[in-house]
Amino acid sequence: MEPFAPEAHFAFDARLGIPTPELRREWTEFTAAEQSAILYYWETVRGAIPDRIFAFEREIVALQARLDDEENFEVVCALTWDIAERASRINDLHLYFRLNQDVAVKAHH
Repeated sequence: MEPFAPEAHFAFDARLGIPTPELRREWTEFTAAEQSAILYYWETVRGAIPDRIFAFEREIVALQARLDDEENFEVVCALTWDIAERASRINDLHLYFRLNQDVAVKAHH
């Protein structure tokens, strides 16, 4: 029997820069030991979320600085879209961070 691999129940989200839950069966179908392993892995991932948020915030600050000096309307629109996209990523990361130990909630979205 192969050892249980909790990371197999997550998929790397390139947009957010973290693995996100992707359970392929109901939470109650996992043994208590498997649930514990998944939660432990999730807590490790979850611990990295504040750093990801901070990185996106730094990117927004840099984009805003460029926006302050930009006069070309098309570039202004592109920069504004880039800022909004990073803000959306921050919002999604906050949602994942708030999952706390309830991986099952987001896993079935």
